Amino acid sequence: MDGLDIKASLVSSVREKELKAFDDTKSGVKGLVDAGILNVPEMFIRPPDKLSEEVDYSRTHLQVPVIDFQGIENSDRRKQIVSQVQHASEHWGFFQVVNHGIPLSVLEGMIDGVRLFHEHDFEAKKQLYSLDPKKKVRFFSNYDLYQSQAANWMDTLLLTMLPSDQVTADDLPKSCGSTTMEYKRHILEFGDTIIELLSEALGLRANHLKAMDCAKGYHSVAGHYYPPCPQPELTSGVSKHSDSSFFTILLQDHIGGLQVLQGDKWADVEPIAGGLVVNIGDSLQIVSNDKFKSVIHRSLVNRDNARISAPYFFQGSTSQSMKYAPIDDLISEKYPRIYKSFQVSDYMEKFYTKPLGGQELRDLFKI
Repeated sequence: MDGLDIKASLVSSVREKELKAFDDTKSGVKGLVDAGILNVPEMFIRPPDKLSEEVDYSRTHLQVPVIDFQGIENSDRRKQIVSQVQHASEHWGFFQVVNHGIPLSVLEGMIDGVRLFHEHDFEAKKQLYSLDPKKKVRFFSNYDLYQSQAANWMDTLLLTMLPSDQVTADDLPKSCGSTTMEYKRHILEFGDTIIELLSEALGLRANHLKAMDCAKGYHSVAGHYYPPCPQPELTSGVSKHSDSSFFTILLQDHIGGLQVLQGDKWADVEPIAGGLVVNIGDSLQIVSNDKFKSVIHRSLVNRDNARISAPYFFQGSTSQSMKYAPIDDLISEKYPRIYKSFQVSDYMEKFYTKPLGGQELRDLFKI
């Protein structure tokens, strides 16, 4: 073993000990902040090549499309909305929705519940702490803690659900159980509307994607908490990545920090009071045969304020009999099939064995 190998081995050993010590506290990043740290620990600092890479991506004043659902029950207005959804899904992979019908009190209740859990439920957090993806309800910081090059400045409360799961508020911490269940009920209804619009935007029948169980099956809802960071320029809230889902519905608070990569520029997804963000996931890009785009996005942290977001992931059916592939109606001589078939369970297994921000999983399924 030469000098470089020895140095790399020592660095790896030191990092592993730092990760283990952090993991053992079961307190997450919020625990570090509460302890009064003045500098970002080494395990959270992005490697020099990643920091320099960010210089290549400048900010833009472009804004993610905002779609007003007011009057969607009118057939002519619905056609306009479908056209807007199509444009946003093809060119941005993201859009915000206003006047969606979900009461503001439900959205604010979800944000408040997530905040209460992360800022006050110290014992509940430790009892729920786990990096085991098979647990239905768990608290953790970085699912890929031991695989990533640099940990993200974020803690998460995650609820995962299969169709057979009978989830109630009692399955969740008291601080956020009832608000999460109320939010879930409304998001599922909203998700049905979104999947119909996406079908129509692909030129298919409104129930086409729904009949494929793209909005049913494996669901997860996360309560992300990004504590204030003493050196936000050195770390990330969430590393750049694309979602594995068919689509994701995101609720964010008023702080902001979500960015979408548009070409070679980062576009801020500015928070809108009462708005919801919808983004296309890898699975929908695959079944749409690249007509819709699952795009790279990330979250930043800041020095002064904690930020909260609550993404709801629609992953599709995990049934062993269900395989997803590009939809036949979207295949032609001009647009030949790009991907082979896959099962959601296989996809998710690969997702949990790679670091966030690594190879885009959909590339693994290209023909």
